[in-house]
Order: sequence, then structure tokens, then C-alpha cells
Amino acid sequence: MMLKYIEEYRDSELCKRLIARIERFSADDIRLMEVCGTHTVSIFRHGIRTILPESISLLSGPGCPVCVTAQRDIDAFIETAKRKDVIVATFGDLMRVPGTYSSLQKQRAKGADVRVVYSAFDALAVAQKHTDKKIVFLGVGFETTAPTVAAAVLVAKKQGIQNFLVFSALKLVIPALEALVSTPTLKIDGFMLPGHVSVVIGTKAYREFFELHQVPCVVAGFEPVDILRAISLLVEQSAHQQPRLENAYERAVKFEGNLKAQETMEKVFEAAEVPWRGLGSIPASGLKIRETFKSSDAAEMLELDISHSKDPKGCGCGDILRGLKKPTECALFSRACNPEHPVGPCMVSSEGTCAAYFRYQRT
Repeated sequence: MMLKYIEEYRDSELCKRLIARIERFSADDIRLMEVCGTHTVSIFRHGIRTILPESISLLSGPGCPVCVTAQRDIDAFIETAKRKDVIVATFGDLMRVPGTYSSLQKQRAKGADVRVVYSAFDALAVAQKHTDKKIVFLGVGFETTAPTVAAAVLVAKKQGIQNFLVFSALKLVIPALEALVSTPTLKIDGFMLPGHVSVVIGTKAYREFFELHQVPCVVAGFEPVDILRAISLLVEQSAHQQPRLENAYERAVKFEGNLKAQETMEKVFEAAEVPWRGLGSIPASGLKIRETFKSSDAAEMLELDISHSKDPKGCGCGDILRGLKKPTECALFSRACNPEHPVGPCMVSSEGTCAAYFRYQRT
């Protein structure tokens, strides 16, 4: 089923046929997890949960990069902003994420120079303009974001821009999948794999994970037809007990992925064990700046004290990111924790599960 035009991805008749196919193969209870924040928002926006058979449960996993950023990293970002010799450049979603005692937004209100940018290259431009300050770009994201951050580091080195630093909290998706399937209390019958990440790493990257665990896996796009097609394939695999690794986003995702982007990442970063919110410390799941580019590593160049860091009391983000709890099952949801006064990052980020529930399915 090759789809070429945007109208086809939202075609109501095609959606109906896919729903009928899903219903035909969904006799038993099945739990599917999407591990992409954009999928989570798209599923809610298009009301996909409401049109699926009751036997199918869609779980939202650790697909929001801001949400999975550990509290100690958030606190490190805030401590960086307190430095008088630093300008912090960040994506907008990070501004309101609560740290243990403050946030980037609160620090800016106190006079810190915190600027919202749209890419690492925007931050690099700030570094070129303000040579008297250290410009620290807060690198949060998955394999989708990492190549552009790496490219900015390479350009800074080539051009001799010495005041451009990156605080890398970048993460890798597949180690998180490993952590999820190793959670004893979590039953997952299939994964809807992230489209944007897969454009970079390709379906080839999932092969070892799939062959080891034999759990149905389908790479999905973001329009209603894309998502329903992926669910249909997952349900059919489960019904026939024939797990496969399939690509339902052929127009964007290739087997090898984007080799140039992979090469750029590899030059600047190496895999390292890092903490995730809710998932704990996962081996080889983060991207650390290589020794060759140490002078661009904010974590190495700045002395930061984050010994005070602790997770927000009562926040259910950790369990929600693992698919163990729905936002509506958190005692703080929509009461003590809401978009105006968030307790955890899942209520802040535009890709956060709690934010999506609050906007589209509050009850």
C-alpha cells in the first residue's frame, strides 16, 4: 500500500477499511506501545483511541525527549543558567520544566540570559555574536536531533569558535526498548516504532533488538492512515503469532537510514550509560561528546553542583513513561499538576503524555 499524497493519509474510506481489518484480527486483548511523542499527540488529536476495539490498548512510552530527561540533568541546566558568564540556548519545551527548586523560566525572570532557539546552529550564531560569553546549548533529543547538534560542534571546531558548548542529554531509542521489554510488570504485545528517529537510523538498526525479543515491531508515520496501518499490521502479527519487523513509513524511512547523519553523529558522540526519568540508568543509551571535542562539552568544562537534585514528590511521570500508569491514574493529574502549574515534564512538553491527556482526554 504505497501512499503518495497527503489527502490519502487522511482518507476516511481508507481509514474505515483499516479499522475493519483491525477489528477482524483483534479478538484477544492486545497492548501496543508507541515510543514517539509525535505519535502520542497524533493519536489523541485524531481520536484514534476512540475508534479502536476495546480489546486494543495503546500505551504511551518514553518517546518525549524532554520528559525522559533525568531530574539531575534538568537541575544541571538550571545551575548553568545561574552562571554570569553564560548564555543558555534551549528549545522552548525546556523552559517551564520544573527542576528541584527552580526552572529555566524562573531563572530568566531573575535575570539569567536564557534564550529560546530552534536549532543548535541558532545557538552557534549567538556564540559568534557574543564572544565574551560562553554559549551553552542544551542538547535534548533522540537520534533525530543528534546529527544537527553534532554538525554544529564540527562547524564550531572548524571555524575556531571556542565559546560554543553543548550540554548533551541526547538519548538513543533502542536501549530504551530493551529496558521496557525487561520490565517484569509490563506486558507489551507490539511496538509502534518512531518515524522521525527511523529516518535517521533506518529499519536496519532495530534488527538485532527484534531478533532477540521476537516482539512485533512496525515503523509508523504520523497521519491517521499511517497510524491505523501500523496498528493493523501489529494486530495481524499478534493474531497469527508471527512477529515481524515491518516498515509502514516507506516514503520516508529506508533500510539503511540516513548514512550521512549517522556518520556525523559518530564523529562527535559516543554511547554512554545515562539516567532516564522513570527508567533509571541504562547502559549505552546516551550520547556523550567524544574526548576529541572535550572543549565543546559543557558537562566537562563547567563545574556544576547538582547534589541537591531529587524527583518531584508524588509525580507519576516515571510510571507513565514506562506505560505502567495512565496520567488519569496519577493523583496529581489536572489538580496539583496542570499546564499552568506543572509538577513534572510530562505536563509541560508539547509531546508529553500528560499534556496530551489534559488537552484531549481529561477524564
